[in-house]
Amino acid sequence: MAASHKLASFRLPPLPTVGELIKLYNLRAEKQLSQNFLLDLKLTDKIVRQAGNLRGAHVCEVGPGPGGLTRSILNAGVADLLVVEKDSRFIPGLKLLSEAAPGKLRIVHGDILTYRMDRAFSGKISKQWDEDPPNLHIIGNLPFSVSTPLIIKWLEHVANKTGPFSYGRTQLTLTFQKEVAERLTASTGSRQRSRLSVMSQYLSTVHSCFTIPGRAFVPKPEVDVGVVHFTPLVQPQIQQPFKLVEKVVRNVFQFRRKHFYKGLEKLFPEASRVELTQEIIQRADIDPTLRSTQLTIPQFRALCDAYAHLCSQDSNLINYEYREELREINQERRKSKQLGRNKKTKTVA
Repeated sequence: MAASHKLASFRLPPLPTVGELIKLYNLRAEKQLSQNFLLDLKLTDKIVRQAGNLRGAHVCEVGPGPGGLTRSILNAGVADLLVVEKDSRFIPGLKLLSEAAPGKLRIVHGDILTYRMDRAFSGKISKQWDEDPPNLHIIGNLPFSVSTPLIIKWLEHVANKTGPFSYGRTQLTLTFQKEVAERLTASTGSRQRSRLSVMSQYLSTVHSCFTIPGRAFVPKPEVDVGVVHFTPLVQPQIQQPFKLVEKVVRNVFQFRRKHFYKGLEKLFPEASRVELTQEIIQRADIDPTLRSTQLTIPQFRALCDAYAHLCSQDSNLINYEYREELREINQERRKSKQLGRNKKTKTVA
């Protein structure tokens, strides 16, 4: 009881403000790294509250930068906070925070895209997948440039129960450009419905928390920012390998304004394209005149199951990529044009 009270009452000692730290270390947000600082501690506290009760929790913060969100996480009474920061300019300020919160803050100077989070925390905090989520959270004010590839990478980890999800159904509370946040949470039939909508929602419960106006950030981005919370599902809504699902969904969304089968066709080599597209649509029992944004997740499940069946009959299908075929065709055309020019040059000479 005394220990939990100690956690609850923890507060960082007086420190320079985040703004003062930025001046002290001459920190500037790098435009090419799409960095935007959030200095309002009321807003960082609000982001942290979306993660739930963090008293005694283990947390990984992604891209802490000057440490505004870091302070709010520490003040929430966490047992252990690991921050992963790629930019060396922010490390001295984070070390100052670490000294103010002895034994609570660990700093990793590295890239979250390659960092092995499955080794970052004790296995003692792990929960079985069908149990409640572990007391482990990932929180981050993500740079825009990494937010989409990072969430796709984490969704693949969810599907495979690896990385941060080797501990169980670890929850995520992350910021995205408002447009990306809307895609992640978009419902069937909405204009924002996209590949990201399907990939995130077939694997997790995705909740849009609130929007932060761009003016709250330094420097002010041209867009507002959405806070999104993810809880992995016990059972994914599509029971197929992640790469197969991603391939089907990516192809279906290739031509958003056309009937969905136009994108579906690109799953197959030209010689068998028409025949196999008809077969997959018949097997999935879906109206071919629907557009990709109108397809429900159960319909995507039917398409993925039908495609998996076709791949089991022809092992070459799963490795076929229309874009690679198109690239090879274009290379051949360029070679032919170059040969034609060379012949003309020789004839003139």
